[in-house]
Amino acid sequence: MVQSINTKVDLVIDATSHLGLPEYGKIMIGDKGFEFYNDRDARKFIQIPWEEVDYVIASVMFKGKWLPRYAIQTKRNGTFSFSSKEPKKVLRAIREYVDPNQMVQSLSFFDVVKRGLKSKFKK
Repeated sequence: MVQSINTKVDLVIDATSHLGLPEYGKIMIGDKGFEFYNDRDARKFIQIPWEEVDYVIASVMFKGKWLPRYAIQTKRNGTFSFSSKEPKKVLRAIREYVDPNQMVQSLSFFDVVKRGLKSKFKK
């Protein structure tokens, strides 16, 4: 079994990790970091200390009514994407440990298309 980095746990919730193929498991948010544990294979886990978190990126749709997924961008190891049953509860728990200025909204579909068209016409 994997040793947790947290000493106090604030939230445990069912979630999906979107690294390659989707993996189902549980997200644990505590005082030392963010953890994801796979339900089927105990060797597949993700542990991110709060000091390593650079940004938390939320995909917002329908003016905040629906948050399909969120991602944690780390300083050294890239971006990890997750979805859960109650994403607002997860993001509120993360906000206790991460500076609210580091929590950002991802670009919408139309913003990405607009940015791509602008770059094509600039050249």
